[in-house]
Amino acid sequence: MALPEAYRNTGGLGQPAGRVYNFNGGPAALPMPVLEEVASELLNWRGTGMSIMENSHRDKKVAAMALEAEEDLKSLLGLGDEWKVLFLQGGASLQFAMIPMNFAPGGAPCDYVNTGLWSDKAYKEARIVGADARFAASSEADEFTYIPSSFDFRAGSRYIYLTSNNTVRGTQWKRFPEKPPAPLVADMSSDFLSRPLDLSDFSLVHAGAQKNVGPAGLTIVLVRKDFALTGAKGLPHLLDYRTFVDSDSMYNTPPVFAIYVAGLVFKWLAAGGGLAETALRNEAKAKRLYDAVDGSGGFYRGTARADSRSLMNVTYRLPTPELEKKFLEEGKGQGLVGLNGHRSVGGIRASIYNAVPDEGVDALVDFMEGFKAVNG
Repeated sequence: MALPEAYRNTGGLGQPAGRVYNFNGGPAALPMPVLEEVASELLNWRGTGMSIMENSHRDKKVAAMALEAEEDLKSLLGLGDEWKVLFLQGGASLQFAMIPMNFAPGGAPCDYVNTGLWSDKAYKEARIVGADARFAASSEADEFTYIPSSFDFRAGSRYIYLTSNNTVRGTQWKRFPEKPPAPLVADMSSDFLSRPLDLSDFSLVHAGAQKNVGPAGLTIVLVRKDFALTGAKGLPHLLDYRTFVDSDSMYNTPPVFAIYVAGLVFKWLAAGGGLAETALRNEAKAKRLYDAVDGSGGFYRGTARADSRSLMNVTYRLPTPELEKKFLEEGKGQGLVGLNGHRSVGGIRASIYNAVPDEGVDALVDFMEGFKAVNG
């Protein structure tokens, strides 16, 4: 489909009256042009006389839409025909079990890098389904404030699993393990499509869409076709990657609406200069926010080590829990929502995903400075 002029993504999208700035960790902000496009054709999608949500997934136009979304995503990432895009359900949490069931069956070895809550959950799920999972590195002893740089990978490991960005603690991989002894597998839910990626050492990447791509209900899996073929046989069809590779994700009813919205997000990213330009905007937003934290004289205290800081989730604390509560309440009153830290750690977390506009970050920084002036 041709993009309307409103899709020109400059990073300065503004906010219509009544809209807040959304810093939720997920489900998270969506681009305004995408929301407007969805609204414009919600009742009559592509001349079908009904919503995309009412169309059959077997309809030729729906199948073409899904294929178009797949090709647009591969184009953004520079992926060739050796890769297959799968549109699945079950969230990243289902992938925690599906990956070891396919690629480390019968007690086969697999290595994990523990950088926080989600990698730990993935590891535990692998153990539940019978894989010989172990941690090859962990930053738990330092409260997950950094990304490890040395690893104890086993010879013979079927894959190495990592979480590229950690929403809870606000850390992010800047460089992935070099010359890994096994295929890399990654959960990239919270920084997917936020920067260019070299996937030459990866065999599978999965991402829940609700943070940086689209609405909840869609899980995107990028898998090398030859890797998918190595999966265990005899699995239930819905837990076997080959099922979805062979059926173009249409084995059963996929999350059609979520695929449609994700496809519009892919076009929005492409119209804005692709992932290289997206990364520059994200770096600039994160710098403004981290500068406000670091320049506060200790009133705001970042929780992640500087060399591991996430560009997606900026986490920090205030001097007391009482001030944090006041900060959240007053921020919400100023139209700054979703700033509470993950329930397991508390504090403040500003999730500044692709769709959070520059003006939102500026508004947050202004509020932080004003709050400190009154309460510091």
